[in-house]
Amino acid sequence: MNVLVVVDMQNDFIDGALGTEEAKAIVSKVAKKIEDFDGVILYTRDTHEGNYLDTQEGKLLPVTHCIRGSEGWQLAPQIQKTAEEDRIIDKPSFGSVDLCYTINEELLDEEAMARGEVVDSVTLVGLCTDICVISNAILLKAFLPEVPVIVDAACCAGVTPQSHRNALEAMKMCQIQIENE
Repeated sequence: MNVLVVVDMQNDFIDGALGTEEAKAIVSKVAKKIEDFDGVILYTRDTHEGNYLDTQEGKLLPVTHCIRGSEGWQLAPQIQKTAEEDRIIDKPSFGSVDLCYTINEELLDEEAMARGEVVDSVTLVGLCTDICVISNAILLKAFLPEVPVIVDAACCAGVTPQSHRNALEAMKMCQIQIENE
């Protein structure tokens, strides 16, 4: 079985507080990737509380974003229409250990393995390449060292084009496969 992880395709990262033209440009590509994907699809959602500016992240990135329940926290409409609520993983930090446990425990449980189901690959798409995509890709590689972890570069955008490219190069060094550069 193949797994697609759609990372933080939220309004605040697309056209909200931290939005970029590059992020806007990948929304339809990500929607198409989801539509064409044959396998399990999981979504992450950057999730902060009202005290965001008092957190370590908030002090280092003092731009209020993805506050639980806000419009900016919501997945982009084109993406939201594809997402089942029980497949959305709220994450309070860049990388999601819950995402890794979900794949490790739900998709690789004893019953699934007895049926011959194994995770053949995990592909990541979304935002931001240089923060949350790279964090989750490296966590997944650590949790599942023998499973190919793939990043579809054409369905990702970074904070800047240069930081996007830097993140792709760093992931290559960690034996994460990069497609569609």
